[in-house]
Amino acid sequence: MSDTVGTQRPPLKVRLLHALRKDPDWLTMTAEELDAFREAENGRRASSLARVITGFPYRRATIGWQQLTLPDRALQVRVYRPSPGRGGSVDLPLVLHVHGGGFVGTAVQSDWVNSHLAGRLPAVVVSVEHRLLAPGISLSAAADDGWDALRHVVQHADRWGIDPTRVAVFGESAGAVVAALAAISAREFGLMLRAQVLVNPCVDLTSTAFDYASMSEHATSPTLTATQLELFRRLAVPEGTDPRTVSPLYADDLSGLAPALVVVPTLDPLADHGRTYVQRLREAGTPAQLAEHPGAIHAFLSTPGLVPQAKPARTEITEFLRAASTGDGLTATRLAQAGESSRTGRSAAQAWCV
Repeated sequence: MSDTVGTQRPPLKVRLLHALRKDPDWLTMTAEELDAFREAENGRRASSLARVITGFPYRRATIGWQQLTLPDRALQVRVYRPSPGRGGSVDLPLVLHVHGGGFVGTAVQSDWVNSHLAGRLPAVVVSVEHRLLAPGISLSAAADDGWDALRHVVQHADRWGIDPTRVAVFGESAGAVVAALAAISAREFGLMLRAQVLVNPCVDLTSTAFDYASMSEHATSPTLTATQLELFRRLAVPEGTDPRTVSPLYADDLSGLAPALVVVPTLDPLADHGRTYVQRLREAGTPAQLAEHPGAIHAFLSTPGLVPQAKPARTEITEFLRAASTGDGLTATRLAQAGESSRTGRSAAQAWCV
């Protein structure tokens, strides 16, 4: 399905950084080695030095950790709010965010985009520090964390200062799977979401997961390889698990979902996952906009210090969510319905809002 130019290359900074790093042997890692890798990597991602790569938070937003007390467990979330005086006195929209990484990752790596969303929309952004994949912890655990966090915050809207009628979900990579599944659960639960934003999503964990042209074209991408995806899939859907239960692409019914913005970096093995999901959503009657970013790599939204396409993507997401959170939500629906693939710097969302 991909029609990207084969001569595109990742940004020079990304290639240099990748050349300096030595990846582990992903498919032979023991559980102990995976734990050690995760701890070290998440420590790097949460460090102040990493801000050079992951971006500096927006100064007009506050950031802090909070704990959700759920019936069967406690769950950490990272909460972003507009600085005092910038949100007004009314309840704010809620954006439930899920970070990427799968078997690694932390909400801190998304401080840049989430703080900008909180301060610029304005909105309350709640990013879920979900359970990470590991032997014995499948993707369904992360999906439960995402959905339970969303439902908890909405049910306690007064306590959080949010408007329960203006809610959106936003996920990146593995987190986009969780967000897409939450959007489906919300429809079944009767929670009317205003929007869903899925950035470089992995939506197919079945036996066809690797049967896409982009998988072979970008199998050795510097930020995500086919080998890493194989480890992700092994952990996400252990033997004996039905992979369709965590594969939004194979959901029985994709109609009646919140309007979707699907953001696709073109130099990503998962690029065709996003493109195919947009097609499925549209076929089901759910408004969906595809926004492609030529020359961008997987996880580019979490690496604005390396990839210049991250900033226009952030603007695109902000405008889409702003449209969704205002009025009766019709603007976001129109955006998604009108949004053909955006490959030039000006997105369909920006064009509509000018």
